[in-house]
Amino acid sequence: MNLQQIKQAIADGKQVFWASPAYSVIRDKCDQYLIHCTINNSYIGLTWLDGVTLNGKEEEFFSI
Repeated sequence: MNLQQIKQAIADGKQVFWASPAYSVIRDKCDQYLIHCTINNSYIGLTWLDGVTLNGKEEEFFSI
């Protein structure tokens, strides 16, 4: 999935994950897109500071 597909899936109410179900992509109350590791409750940005480059390969993101 590319960045726009990820954002659209979240807007459509779908769950999006990176690499495994342990890493969910969320949109927080400040409209930031984050990757949440449910194993240790840590977060990283969905993208680098440029707002475009994903913190992972496009083929590693999936939704259900």
